[in-house]
Amino acid sequence: MSSMKHQEVDLSKPVNPDLIWELDHIARREMAERFIQLFENRLCVYSESVRQLYTNYNLHFPADLGRKMVVLPNPYAFHDTLHGIDSLAVRPTGLFILPGRVFGKPGLLLTKQLNEGGSMPKSMPFKQALAQIISNQKKLGDVFLPILIKGDLREFGQQLPYLHLHRLQVNKLSHLSNFERSDIQNTITRKLLMLYRQADTLG
Repeated sequence: MSSMKHQEVDLSKPVNPDLIWELDHIARREMAERFIQLFENRLCVYSESVRQLYTNYNLHFPADLGRKMVVLPNPYAFHDTLHGIDSLAVRPTGLFILPGRVFGKPGLLLTKQLNEGGSMPKSMPFKQALAQIISNQKKLGDVFLPILIKGDLREFGQQLPYLHLHRLQVNKLSHLSNFERSDIQNTITRKLLMLYRQADTLG
């Protein structure tokens, strides 16, 4: 077990506000906690306030902080924090990841139609949908690099936890060198490949 699990959160010290996610809007918190933990270190987390992307972190739900989730970057892996990520390069995708078991299906599902208060959305198996997205982006000369930001953990109808995805557009990080942009792209892709391979067993 990682020693990070025992790391304390001291809010008396300055804390990156983007790494403390409010969960007041989540009705079924335990289900939401289990769901978001499926993506721990499989999707990178972005902080706009410090322009950093965290690729190695733990998710905590400290009882003394109430209904909050804290993203704790690994302090012993400073090289896993990517710097200089301009918020102009981060965009919402309109894509949502759902737990398949809620629909009686294995693995994770992906949808782009999710209306609060409406009927359950039409969805596709995550691996199948992701393969299509990557293929379509490649035809456009682009890459699909999904990441998470504060607020991406949500709940449908106070019952179903889901994740909204943002994406990083490395071609807009013009202030970084080609090597740096390539490193960022490769890092996110490695994480995404891990999620892709395990998607049928998650959710």
